Amino acid sequence: MDLGLEGKSAIVTGGSLGIGTSVALALAREGCDVAINYRRHDDEAKEVVRRIEAMGRRGLAVKADVSSYTDAENMVRTVVETFGRLDILVCNAGINWDGVIWKMSEEQWDTVINVNLKGYFNYNKAAAMVFKDRKGGKIVNISSINGMRGKFAQSNYAASKGGEIALSKSLARELGKFNVNVNVVSPGLVMTDMARNMPPEALNKSMSETVVGRIATADECADLVVFLCSDRARHITGEVIKIDGGQYI
Repeated sequence: MDLGLEGKSAIVTGGSLGIGTSVALALAREGCDVAINYRRHDDEAKEVVRRIEAMGRRGLAVKADVSSYTDAENMVRTVVETFGRLDILVCNAGINWDGVIWKMSEEQWDTVINVNLKGYFNYNKAAAMVFKDRKGGKIVNISSINGMRGKFAQSNYAASKGGEIALSKSLARELGKFNVNVNVVSPGLVMTDMARNMPPEALNKSMSETVVGRIATADECADLVVFLCSDRARHITGEVIKIDGGQYI
């Protein structure tokens, strides 16, 4: 199935690990040049670029702080100059720093909000300015079902993820007339390093919440993201699509 992605250019934030890596490689597989943002994992980021280039596409790794608008603006500018265009933004970079509200510090709150919510604002704004001028583009923001239902000891994380959803719906309204689609993918627990490092009882509890008896892989999340970035999804915008095996229900 031709998804119409051949020759397009994409940015994936948080692309050196987990869902971000799977998304970056899936987009390259469909013919995109892909730039990834990362903060700490230099070797992993270089490996992602190597794998993108092995598919015959151009890859780029940019070390940048997503909570800095200047870094976001500079990355978008660098990608446009290097690849000659920008068609797709996938915001995925995020952190968690859990604690019940009566023990949560101001630093815990501010750090998670600055990365997860302000970081999405920074890249969405920088990319939207490009997309608005060229009259086209795709934005997919990776949120979480916990931004829709809340989660014990994750008030900062859940608030940031709920904010990403509200941000995306607002941008879908603002950018629709410029032929820009903005959608949200909300995973449940996904089998990434974070899940593998969870205590077995917590992992089993999350798995028992699903109706399919397992949790998603990063590649399954990437398949949905790629579809939303494609021409096949040109009439879909402002949507929040859960990929959780029924964990939310």
